Amino acid sequence: MSAMANTKVAELGHKALGLTDADVLAMYRQMLLARAVDERMWLMQRAGKIAFIISGQGHEAAQIATTWPMRPNQDWLAPYYRSIASAITFGMSPEDIVTAHLAKGDDVSSGGRQMPGHYGAARYNIVSLSSPVGTQVLHAVGIAMGAWVKGEDVVALTSFGEGTSNQGEIHEAMNFAGVHKLPVIFVCENNGYAISVPLDQQVGGLSVAARAQGYGFPGVTVDGTDPLACYAAAREAHDRATRGEGPTLIEAVVHRLTSHSSDDDQRRYRDPAEVEDLKQHDPIPLFASRLAAVGLLTTELEEQYRAEVKAEINEASKRAEARPEPDVATAERWVYAEEGG
Repeated sequence: MSAMANTKVAELGHKALGLTDADVLAMYRQMLLARAVDERMWLMQRAGKIAFIISGQGHEAAQIATTWPMRPNQDWLAPYYRSIASAITFGMSPEDIVTAHLAKGDDVSSGGRQMPGHYGAARYNIVSLSSPVGTQVLHAVGIAMGAWVKGEDVVALTSFGEGTSNQGEIHEAMNFAGVHKLPVIFVCENNGYAISVPLDQQVGGLSVAARAQGYGFPGVTVDGTDPLACYAAAREAHDRATRGEGPTLIEAVVHRLTSHSSDDDQRRYRDPAEVEDLKQHDPIPLFASRLAAVGLLTTELEEQYRAEVKAEINEASKRAEARPEPDVATAERWVYAEEGG
């Protein structure tokens, strides 16, 4: 599977990919919703309600489209700290996301025990990630191995950044998955910066996808601002996995529209012209223009979606803030063994 071949498939249009008009409009609305959740959490962080946030703005198209072929309640997701859109697409609600960042007592990720951005929910088959970057990739391979041993029809998708792709865990995971032809989809969301370190100073050869060849499975680079290109690659990867042909590495080239986190200021290490140019790579208006060009997204429908999303995030935020705080008496639960437990 080559990048050029994948691009040509996407250029045929959504129907050639098996997507209906309703599908691509739903994808677009999902992008709007994920962005609204992200923006609301920035406001809450600046207001002192959330301690910390790692944004996914600019990654929405890649996250939603690569997650789209996955089967809810059957497949598994092992996300990373920017995976707001992936987690929502896979089952978590905006309220779940905000509740986790507020560390409320009934947050589905950890009951208020995890740092912000540590998504996880057993009820949705979403594996909780950890602060050491890259560990979720090993977990995805382990899930795939377990499913293979038990003869279960399961595909595991895991995502990570191009900086994380240089961690030893990633190579161990890919090599093991390649040797055993496990049903795993590796998605590298390459935004060009490992916090403040640019790609040319941390990825030899500048291509993450090229590494797949050394592990005996396909690697493809796609435009991460194009949902159709990302979906085409993910659907093919999912099909390969379910046929028992093994893993695929997808490198989605995206643009990080914000600083690395709420504790970072990208203006200190990115050229002002580069920061200004980021507006041209926002996947939401790019996809909106594409949908409008084929007559699917009208001004009226756009306004309707934005009004619905605004109301949804307002209600989700209100409910999340009203949820109970963690009970201090339970602080050691699930941390230390309990008698009779």
